[in-house]
Amino acid sequence: MTDMQPVMRIAVRAAHAGAEVLRSRWNQPRSVGAKGKNDLVTDADIAAEKAILAVIRSAFPQHGILAEESGSQAGSSPERWLVDPLDGTVNYAHQLPWFAVSIAFARGEEVLAGVVLNPMSGELFSAQAGKGARLNGAPIAVSPETRLADSLLATGFPYDLSRGFDALAGRLLRCMQASRGLRRLGSAALDLCFVACGRFAGYWEDGLKPWDTAAGALIVREAGGRTTDFSDRPFGADGREVLATNGRIHADMLALMQSAQPR
Repeated sequence: MTDMQPVMRIAVRAAHAGAEVLRSRWNQPRSVGAKGKNDLVTDADIAAEKAILAVIRSAFPQHGILAEESGSQAGSSPERWLVDPLDGTVNYAHQLPWFAVSIAFARGEEVLAGVVLNPMSGELFSAQAGKGARLNGAPIAVSPETRLADSLLATGFPYDLSRGFDALAGRLLRCMQASRGLRRLGSAALDLCFVACGRFAGYWEDGLKPWDTAAGALIVREAGGRTTDFSDRPFGADGREVLATNGRIHADMLALMQSAQPR
C-alpha cells in the first residue's frame, strides 16, 4: 500500500467514532473495573474500542489489530493497527477532561500514520511518515528551547510503583530541579502530542504499552522532535520507556535519565 490517504481517512473516522462514544457517556453513570491497583477499565473503554474496530475492520478486514482491551488479532497482511480507545482512563473515571483516543497504523515494525484525538477539546493531532505533523489540519513544530532551565517538562508514572521506584524518584527530582516546571497530565498520548506542538519541551515515562505511544511518538518525530529510550536507543512501537523532546534538549534530558544521583 503506497497511498496513505485511505488509511488516514479511516484512522480519523475511527477516532471520531470512539470519541463520540466517550462524550456520550461522559455525564452518565459508568461501570469501573480494575485490571490492577491503578489500572482502570470502564464500560466506555470497551464501547469506544468496539466502535473504533468496527470502522477499521469494515475498511481493512485483512489487517491485524493490537488493541488495549481486546488484545492482538492477527491479519492476513503485514499491516496492523495499534488502538487505545481511552488513554487516560483514570482521568475519565474522575471526570477530568484530559484523555484521548490514540490510533496508529504500522507495516511490520514501522509506524506510518497516527492520530490522537481529545474528545473534549476537539484537538486532533495527526501525522504520516515523511509528511509532517498537524493539529486540526495546521502544521505543528516542536518548541525552540535550547536550555533545560527554560523548558516545561512532562512525565507519567507506571501503574506498578513497586518496581524501580528509586530510579523513578531520582529522575523526577533531577528534572524538577533542572527545568522551569513539570506537569503530569495522565495521558501519554496527549503528553507526546504536546511535545510535538511545542507546549512541552520534553516528556519521559516508563512502563508503557504500544497502544499508548505508537501514534504520539510518530507525531513528535514528524514535528521535528526526537524519541528514544532512556539509553538513547531508537524508540520503537513496542518500546516500554520513552524520552521525547524537541531535540535541542535531548542530550541534557538523557543525562538526567541516566544520572545516578540527584543534582
